[in-house]
Amino acid sequence: SSPHLVQVRERIRINGQPISKELFSKYFWLVYNRLEETKDPVHASMPAYFRFLTIMAFHVFLQEKVDLAVVEVGIGGAYDCTNIIRAPVVCGISSLGIDHTSILGDTMEKIAWQKGGIFKPGVPAFTVAQPERPLEVLRERARELECPLYLCPELDAFEGDHRALQLGLAGAHQRSNAALALQLARTWLQCRGCGGLGELQEVLPGAELTGRPVPLAPTFRPSDAMIQGLRDTEWLGRTQVLPRGPVTWYLDGAHTTSSVQACVRWFRQAALNQDKPHDGSEVRVLLFNATGDRDTAALLKLLLPCHFDYAVFCPNFTEVSMASNVGE
Repeated sequence: SSPHLVQVRERIRINGQPISKELFSKYFWLVYNRLEETKDPVHASMPAYFRFLTIMAFHVFLQEKVDLAVVEVGIGGAYDCTNIIRAPVVCGISSLGIDHTSILGDTMEKIAWQKGGIFKPGVPAFTVAQPERPLEVLRERARELECPLYLCPELDAFEGDHRALQLGLAGAHQRSNAALALQLARTWLQCRGCGGLGELQEVLPGAELTGRPVPLAPTFRPSDAMIQGLRDTEWLGRTQVLPRGPVTWYLDGAHTTSSVQACVRWFRQAALNQDKPHDGSEVRVLLFNATGDRDTAALLKLLLPCHFDYAVFCPNFTEVSMASNVGE
């Protein structure tokens, strides 16, 4: 996954834990030296940062003999360096947003085309509710690539017997992510021969999907492990509340219009449902940082309803510490 929050090792995890410094160092130099020895003498350049870490992650997973690897694309999909897996078990596309426009295009349709580039012939793919036009693009891409595409039912559909599914990640937007995760997990389990989790209605490869909605994947009763997984999931830096003495930090990595809107909804629910005391004992400060070619003015405008007392803007400085350890 990417990006990392504190240490680069967060990008390559086994059983949820970043690989150790020792393992990172071992595989880094192994991959680096192998590439150095075999690179083209005419075009003598090493892979760029993200590409190198992707190669290294695949190598780690193969050498450590993981049962299952979950690989998140870096940017887009079609031309992303993660998109070399020819026959994944399943593919998933979460809610689309406008981001990386200089690479992916400046409309939702162009971005959907790029995202749909991860579809593979005969490999089931799932997506969540999308605006009509981008969903049509995904459907068309699935048809082109002979990939059976399904729409995930809302998470409410899995809450049978009045059992509300608890999510470890705050924010209403995480419900569609959870619904997608359930479908991906179910597909993997079915491949492993686990039954009783709802069979997919078969969509024949190449079947004409145009003109009718993407078929809805069946709901099923989540297993106890799935229920626990949704409840225990944590992702630091995403809708995270961090109390530290008199200061409470509300952290999020939102960086698109739709994700900042979701962040505002979460923040208003988590922090602003209490009336602010009039004695000045509570001061609300926005600490804001943005990278890349993002429209910061548009993002800040969305934060106005939060009524911060102060705003602090944090620039991006890169510090190189000669004493730092590998993987930090």
